[in-house]
Amino acid sequence: MRRAEKAGRIQRILDDLYPRTPVPLDHRDPFTLLVAVLLSAQTTDKKVNEVTPELFRAAPDPAALAALPEVQIKHLIRQIGLANTKARNLKKLGALLVERHGGQVPETERELEALPGVGHKTASVVRAQAFGHPAFPVDTHIHRLAGRWGLTRSKNVAGTERDLKAIFPRESWNKLHLQIIFFGREHCPALYHDLTECPICRWAATKKRIQEEREANATRRRR
Repeated sequence: MRRAEKAGRIQRILDDLYPRTPVPLDHRDPFTLLVAVLLSAQTTDKKVNEVTPELFRAAPDPAALAALPEVQIKHLIRQIGLANTKARNLKKLGALLVERHGGQVPETERELEALPGVGHKTASVVRAQAFGHPAFPVDTHIHRLAGRWGLTRSKNVAGTERDLKAIFPRESWNKLHLQIIFFGREHCPALYHDLTECPICRWAATKKRIQEEREANATRRRR
């Protein structure tokens, strides 16, 4: 099956399973989304949603965030992984949003990636979900599924992003990003996954890939 044909079939399955794609991180505006996405690195969305209400009460806007002592920010996000680094970045983020952008979150990729703690994936998520710009944020989970499904041979997320953008319609990128995340959580876990039982892997994955994952799962069980 050609990649374009496979991509079309995958998209139809995802549309049936996830016709609506709510943003999993609780937020009320571009600023709170940016903060939530920054906090979500190496942490679950559930945990981020548990700590952000108190953080956003203390810092509802960039100026308030910049005014908070770093130690207080750290205390508010202490349950989040990498709290020290994230607290430092959040305080700098608030200050730079005020100094450079009048307290507003910029929309361009270049300006977003120039902010502390904001990488390409975070910038893409904010552009897509806060401003509606076509983007296809690829994290390690989407990278893993795209490889399983034979949509990319890239060894890194940048290459996978290029491949996915090339085979899926531009107007579908923002929705597909979330659909693939939801599918991975519910149907396609990283470990101990039987590809032959998965709604997509069972026909999209190659026989070689299925065998490789079986062997990897067997090795994990022996440890």
